[in-house]
Amino acid sequence: MTRHGQMYLRDAAPPRFRVPARGRFGRMFRCTRPFAQDTPAVRQALMALGKAEGIMDPGPTNNPDNPAIPAGFTFLGQFIDHDLTFDPTSSLERQSDPEAIENFRTPSFELDSVYGAGPTASPHLYDNSPANRGKLLIDSDRPHDLARNSQGTALLGDPRNDENLIVSQLHLAFVKFHNATIDKLKAEGVNPGQLFDEAQKLVRWHYQWIVLHEFLPLLVGQKVVDTVLQRGRRFYSTRWRREPYIPVEFSVAAYRFGHSQVRGGYVINDGFRAAIFVPPGSGGNDLSSGKPLSPERVMDWRNFFKLDDTKTPQLSQRIDATISRPLFQLPFIPPNMASNPASLAQRNLLRHLTFGLPSGQTVARRMGIAPLSAADLADVAAISTELANNTPLWFYVLREADKRADGQSLGPVGGRIVAEVFIGLLQSDELSYLCQEPDWMPRLGTGGDFKMADLLKFAGVAEPPALPTPPAPAETPQPAEVSAS
Repeated sequence: MTRHGQMYLRDAAPPRFRVPARGRFGRMFRCTRPFAQDTPAVRQALMALGKAEGIMDPGPTNNPDNPAIPAGFTFLGQFIDHDLTFDPTSSLERQSDPEAIENFRTPSFELDSVYGAGPTASPHLYDNSPANRGKLLIDSDRPHDLARNSQGTALLGDPRNDENLIVSQLHLAFVKFHNATIDKLKAEGVNPGQLFDEAQKLVRWHYQWIVLHEFLPLLVGQKVVDTVLQRGRRFYSTRWRREPYIPVEFSVAAYRFGHSQVRGGYVINDGFRAAIFVPPGSGGNDLSSGKPLSPERVMDWRNFFKLDDTKTPQLSQRIDATISRPLFQLPFIPPNMASNPASLAQRNLLRHLTFGLPSGQTVARRMGIAPLSAADLADVAAISTELANNTPLWFYVLREADKRADGQSLGPVGGRIVAEVFIGLLQSDELSYLCQEPDWMPRLGTGGDFKMADLLKFAGVAEPPALPTPPAPAETPQPAEVSAS
């Protein structure tokens, strides 16, 4: 049966598991002209704006930290993105109608990237042993890694959650959080037939609480969150073909703020640190994943979230119009291809053309917000007067965060887009806690609250890993004794 365009399993009890149904993209601001026409000159200007050693490249050492946001939230943001959107079909070369692009994720905070389509439709994600009924699969021989097939490919609801070490380990933390919830409910005597549904609901609602009460306020400010909750959404309507949609102003522009937060490298544990990416063929060590985890790379989450007083986590980078140098040469993109650039900045900017996004100034005016000044965009004007007057929304959101929020959170345009979409998706999902029980409080944390630190502790991954002992140095052979004769 279907409800509001979503598909559900039949069950005598109220439905708690939704079979993932694909959604669509759309526009938040209709009847706005694109920021620029797709011409060779405009493409050349965008490539100059997003090139290595250009104005978006801070150099190897000039990318300041954001004191307000620990580094772990960069990858929680990536994990959330993979829960909401997946667009494998659009191109950087041809025009795309957002309403014709299929979203291969359901537009709701339901962890289908973790649960897939459930134990019946996605049995490869689940433990089929009777003792572990309802649990997600973890390889008992490799408990610190995602479950993998014989070729090393991770068994996931979304393969993107194994593209780097940190998001891979975060996915594993959610797997272990679900399994720990199963153990808790089993100990409380929950009926075995209801165990999976109850655990999944509890996991989803605690995840949604983190999104609304920890992640979102860090990014947009508590005042913006409260304003949208109390006064309602002004720009994002979820009534679109009878189901929520993902606006391209969010997915292609505002929510890509996380790219500016990525550090050039990370300390993973006391014995291992590496760059996020290294150039292809360089032979250097980086944080790419997609293969079995070696023991020395197991995460120490104290380096990414504030778990206790024993260690201060690394910080994310400021939200501004610069991105770390490794992101200008993505290792999985062939270099020197004008139509398919390896620079993440250039790719983001070109996508604005193919989706016909409005300029940041246009969106600001539609919101009743004073646009950035000419002085705020003087470096863009040196490249292109047209782009300075009609700035691509992604770049505009980043520069706005820098100039109007000191790089510690999103500014008024970017923050409002992200807040309205997040809250709108929660309010329109009839299985979310905000829709079913708006006054619900978490019961797995402390004091009626629940944060990422609580999730990691409950999942049993908060303790620092036991690193392998390095081999003892070989003894130097001693010369044989010479006997006296």
